[in-house]
Amino acid sequence: MRVITGSARGRRLKTPENDAIRPTADSVKEAVFNIVQFDVEGRRVLDLFAGTGQLGIEALSRGAASAVFVDRDREAVKIVKENLRACELEAVVRQEEALTALGRNEQFDLIFIDPPYDAGLYTPVLEKIKSVDKLSEGGIIICETRRDEPLPALEAPYGKRKEYRYGKIKITVYTKESML
Repeated sequence: MRVITGSARGRRLKTPENDAIRPTADSVKEAVFNIVQFDVEGRRVLDLFAGTGQLGIEALSRGAASAVFVDRDREAVKIVKENLRACELEAVVRQEEALTALGRNEQFDLIFIDPPYDAGLYTPVLEKIKSVDKLSEGGIIICETRRDEPLPALEAPYGKRKEYRYGKIKITVYTKESML
């Protein structure tokens, strides 16, 4: 697993020795960044359920202004910190539950959501993002799920924009539109 492009291009990222963390496949990560390629530079990023941190690290490498990595697993937090050091990048890394982290008073321009597939967290997390207004105007949410996982529609100004399928994986894009 490597950083695709940007300031940390080609840097190898550490992965867990067990199956407790499911890193995003490189081909899916590349597809995600093709989707958001013009929406990364200068943005504030939240990598929720960070795992190895590869999505947030890729965003930082591509010029994101800042990133916050959140994972409840101690080993995941350790790996994220090691990967940030290896890529010579700085960010905030928090060991806490996703729903707790979403209660903090901060907004993001780009949010990555990739929880354990069977944890039942997609709908509660998306609803919490909307209810606490976690996404900035014009912001983007990227959800990685199994291909057949249904995701909720969200009321305006949030909206489900598009779904992409890559083998057994589905990427769903939500945005928050301007209220003008």
